[in-house]
Order: sequence, then structure tokens, then C-alpha cells
Amino acid sequence: MRIVFAGTPDPAVASLRAVAASGHDLVGVVTRTDAPLGRKRVLTPSPVAAVAATLGAPVIKADRLDDAATTEIAALAPDLGVIVAYGGLVREPLLSTPRLGWINLHFSLLPRWRGAAPVQHALIAGDRASGASVFQLVPALDAGDVYGEVRYDVPRGATSGDVLTALSSLGAGLLLEVIDALAAGTARATPQTGAPTLAPKLSIADGALDLRQHADTVIDRFRGTTPEPGAHVTVGGQRLKVLAALRGPDLHLAPGALALVGRDVLIGAGTGTVLLKTVQPAGKGAMAAADWWRGLRLDDPRVDVPADAPGASA
Repeated sequence: MRIVFAGTPDPAVASLRAVAASGHDLVGVVTRTDAPLGRKRVLTPSPVAAVAATLGAPVIKADRLDDAATTEIAALAPDLGVIVAYGGLVREPLLSTPRLGWINLHFSLLPRWRGAAPVQHALIAGDRASGASVFQLVPALDAGDVYGEVRYDVPRGATSGDVLTALSSLGAGLLLEVIDALAAGTARATPQTGAPTLAPKLSIADGALDLRQHADTVIDRFRGTTPEPGAHVTVGGQRLKVLAALRGPDLHLAPGALALVGRDVLIGAGTGTVLLKTVQPAGKGAMAAADWWRGLRLDDPRVDVPADAPGASA
């Protein structure tokens, strides 16, 4: 089949490579335009664009799949559209442009976690099982019939980055199975069942760790927002990025209170503690939490929490 592939970030690369290495014809790759990255804000191609260039595939760069993009894609005469984390909506008439429409590899077990950030929301919610689904794209958000899915047990302590890496590989294999079945005319899709949950895109504010909550809940949010949009707390009015953290021992520390216990830097939570491993202060590089602690110049170091936090003044 003639396939056009749409995707942008790293988790889409494994699927792009799989399609390119298959017996099908990759006739074009659609990805978002170059974005400014780093402190110098250098315009940089998306991971999918960079790989597509090495594969020699024609690339269409567009932040919106508008009339112009639709015209370019239609000129490729695709039999099937494949989308993996592109970052934009496919609407008519583009939705019906390929002969077999579009299929989407989505990193959740649908209908749970429809939306842009399924893995992040799954970990924040404390899900211990995840997976990937390939479904027929329809106008409603992630609501199409499902051709296949693969389940994945989330390892203890895994971050959203870890889970996305695993699912991108597992999902690429599932995607090829569905593509081959569509080509052979044997693919069968089944309607989604159960109540859907939504997973909208996360903002930087979603990475704030609320130390009023149980330590397990705090760690779940840390895992779900690492590496993006980034977990953080505020100490002395300055944002402190939390790059690595674990569930700490069940010591009695007021929410937000900081303590050095042996070589471990602990933060009190509503119940239990959070153990900081690696942090990044504002304007500095990553460092061990103990090194950061030794460099603090505060009389009473603690994580800022709202005044109404239980025990906040203790």
C-alpha cells in the first residue's frame, strides 16, 4: 500500500522506521514545523523530520492540517494514512483522502485516556497497567473502532518517559500487524466499550508537586510529569526542578518540611515523605539533591506550600 505517515516527537520514530522498513511504500511524512530549542532557541527539525530525511522520504511540514496540507497529501495518492503523536487534528476532507482513511497508534487502552497526554495522565492517576491501541480515526476525539491493542504492566518507579519509550516499541509492532491486515483485507475493528476518560495536554503548572497530598500521590504526579512538562517544587520563592525522586520513609515531617536524614534529602508530605535524588535549581545544571542541600543559604529551608496546608506552620 501507499502510506503517508504523520508524527512529530520521539515516540513516533519507532513507528516511522517500522513503516519505512516494511513491504509497503512510504510516500510521504507529515510533521510539525521546526521549533526553537535550547537556550539559544535554535530552529530544530522534529525527531520525525530528522529521521524522515535520513530515509529519503518526502516531508510535509505543517502545524495545521489545513487546505494547503490536504492538497499536498492528496497529491501523494495514499491508500492509508498513519498517525502517531502528530500533534494536530485530522478533519474532513483530509480524513477521507486516503482510500482506507487514517489509523492512529494511541498510547493507552481505549477508551481510557483519550487525548494528547495519555501516559502522563495514567501515571498521575496511579494506573499500574497501560498499553497501546490502533484505531480507525473518526471526527470525534480518539473514539474510532479499535483494530488491536497491546497491554503493558508499568514497572514500579517508571516515569512517563520510560513508559513512552517502551510503548513506542511495542506499538510499532502492533501498528505493522494492523497495516498488513488492512492490506490483506483481513483487519477487523471493534467498537470501544466502557466509559472514556480524558487526557488533555499538560502545562508547566501540572508539574507542581502538592506536598499536602499523600506521598504516594506526590510520587505518581512526579512520575507522570517526568520528563515533560517537568516536576517541580518552590523553595525560597525559586522553582526547583525535581529530576529524580522516590517514595521516602514514613517519618513525621510537616508538609513541605525539608530534612537531611543520613545522606538522604526528604520532604514531608501529607502522609509520608518524598526522597529527592536529583534536582535542578533555577539557572543551574542538574545535581545530586544532597549537594543542593549543602549549598542552601536559607535559615529555614522548606518547600513552599499554601498556608492552608495541614501542618504547614509546624
